[in-house]
Amino acid sequence: MVTTPDPAGTPTVLVVDVANVVGSVPDGWWRDRAGAAERLLGGLAPLRGRTIAAPDGDLIRLERILAVLEGRSNLARDPYAGPSEGLLEIARSPGSGDDEIADLATDLVAAGHRVLVVTADRGLRARLPAATAAAGPRWLNALLGRA
Repeated sequence: MVTTPDPAGTPTVLVVDVANVVGSVPDGWWRDRAGAAERLLGGLAPLRGRTIAAPDGDLIRLERILAVLEGRSNLARDPYAGPSEGLLEIARSPGSGDDEIADLATDLVAAGHRVLVVTADRGLRARLPAATAAAGPRWLNALLGRA
């Protein structure tokens, strides 16, 4: 459930494993990976500053949204200038997105932020700091109306 921008809820940084979430919906993403990623980014942007129900039911306010792109595609390499520009922070990893996500989560937790990582990757989840919450793509897809 998404509400209007609201100061209520625990400030949280949402970190999204874009490739993992894009690949979780069989909508033809494999024919246009960059387009599928851009559609996901466009859906994420309006969530910034909103108070939502976290997977555990607690209210959180999405203070920041970090979308992690990986690989050698143009979308992962080039500056993002889509409709979400300025609302999302894009982290580009030329190699392993998992390494980038684990490092980001570690740094954010060390800086005192509450972090929620969206990924279905069990190996990645095992690498996250203990204070990091994790949710699967199903939670985010439901929130975005991506079935």
